[in-house]
Amino acid sequence: MFFWLAAAAVGPLTPAMPLQAQQSTPAIAAKKILRISAVPDQNPEKLNRLYGLLAEELEQKLGVPVKYVPLIDYTAAVTGFRNGDLDLVWFGGLTGVQARLQTPGAQVLAQRDVDAAFHSIFIGNVNSVAAIKPIRTFNDLQQLKGKRFTFGSESSTSGRLMPQYFLAKGGVKITDFAGGAPGFSGSHDATIALVQSGAYEVGAVNEQVWQTNLRKGNIDRTKVVALWRTPPYPDYHWVAQGNLNKRFGPGFSSKLQKALIQLRPSNPRQQQILELFGARQFVEAPASQYGQIEAIGRNLGKIR
Repeated sequence: MFFWLAAAAVGPLTPAMPLQAQQSTPAIAAKKILRISAVPDQNPEKLNRLYGLLAEELEQKLGVPVKYVPLIDYTAAVTGFRNGDLDLVWFGGLTGVQARLQTPGAQVLAQRDVDAAFHSIFIGNVNSVAAIKPIRTFNDLQQLKGKRFTFGSESSTSGRLMPQYFLAKGGVKITDFAGGAPGFSGSHDATIALVQSGAYEVGAVNEQVWQTNLRKGNIDRTKVVALWRTPPYPDYHWVAQGNLNKRFGPGFSSKLQKALIQLRPSNPRQQQILELFGARQFVEAPASQYGQIEAIGRNLGKIR
């Protein structure tokens, strides 16, 4: 939004300034800042570190100021992108589809090498799931009926949408859980903590977050275990506004895509970024692969 200063004339009038010159300098500068963000799927400390490093890298590669804008929830990511307040967002599969449907011209730039075939993990509190037999088929999921079950965010692809879809394939409705409804922890880290503590007996989490926490020793395997790995599905991806070439100059979107895809572990800062993303590299991502996510989202009432 632009603001103009108005002042009462006291004395001789000076020639009127051109309209463009009357626009505030901060507002003009803001239009040249590349604003990046992400769905808040993990703890804020990790996200601030990751996207701070990425902002520095993109600034150096693109020659424009880059600002990371933290968000409070998944809905804010979609709303901020739709309203034009965010230029480049790391979305999950569902939120990416929602954002593109609501923002004409938006384009998918890239995904991680793992995102074309992503997985969720169903985890259980050791004391609560001791009697559960190995889950090998969808029908085996019926053992989860009556359990205190938590998803992650309500709009999470790996923490809610796809787990609910697979549960339905096994004949399990969300009303079959204890209390007639599941919980929603808000993030994958929170889901792990809640199941480990016993507040919930079972939960669904992003496989990468689960594996990362295992490697770092953040999970007590005497209290929480993996029960089932879902079939694969497409998930996270970078989505950019369609007006970046107009704002930053011809070919800017391609330069941005190239900057993401060319991140390599041979560069120390880029290595940190890729490790925090849990990826070896970013690759091009055809938007068509997310048709499955859109169909499931519509079926479950998350896309209208």
